[in-house]
Amino acid sequence: MARALLPEDLWSLIEAHLPSHHRSPKGGRPRIDDRAAMTGILFVLKTGIPWENLPRELGCGSGMTCWRRLHEWMRAGVWQRVHEAILRRLREHDQIMWDRACVDAASVPAPAGGEHTGRNPTDRGKLGSKHHLLVDERGLPLVAQISGAQVHDSRFLIPLVESIPAVKGLAGRARKRPGKLHADRAYASRAHRAWLRSRGIAARSARYGKESRERLGRWRWVVERTLGWLHRFRRLRIRYERRADIHQAFLSLACSLICWRYVERFC
Repeated sequence: MARALLPEDLWSLIEAHLPSHHRSPKGGRPRIDDRAAMTGILFVLKTGIPWENLPRELGCGSGMTCWRRLHEWMRAGVWQRVHEAILRRLREHDQIMWDRACVDAASVPAPAGGEHTGRNPTDRGKLGSKHHLLVDERGLPLVAQISGAQVHDSRFLIPLVESIPAVKGLAGRARKRPGKLHADRAYASRAHRAWLRSRGIAARSARYGKESRERLGRWRWVVERTLGWLHRFRRLRIRYERRADIHQAFLSLACSLICWRYVERFC
């Protein structure tokens, strides 16, 4: 089961970005192997079980050990580097479609509350969080961020575009800006359209009374599909973490796994 969760080639890529660890001269209990801890993290992400219910057969120690390792690697920037490394491999094979990008958001319940949660106006005021996502033309996740469910989608358009990593891999300069950005009417303000134009990005959002959302929907469906893929990871379907950095770590890791599927298919 452990090998199926974390295949050898994926582990080799992740291991290259893990911080080095030096054993304490004071001795003590041996440190759980990094690969075993990573297997436990993936199991929790995919199944959504509580940390304390991690099966012993995985050999990853206690759930708290895996939680600490997830937090330690988040602080070290591991998940961002892993995501960028996978994007770089896709770029080497010219598998990132920069002509168009799409942006959207989806809310998830957060019954435990915590950082970056808020009253969801579309769910009878229950506590929730929102996943903001920007993808390329085929739905490859480039950037994902979280906020409270009460935050309007449009407030994250600029942060998402500015957070697109500069991806190397082909001759010439690294690429980080799409040619066009598709969005629904929530992002259709004049200020956002002007901001995108100033950065050489053509805005393709449905303006009230001018464009039909059905016409633009033929490009936007890919981001909705990728949000559906993200929420197949049960730990993301309902937010259990009170700490925003832990939930962001899970979200970034899920984006890396989706990108890895593209690597297995096209590279």
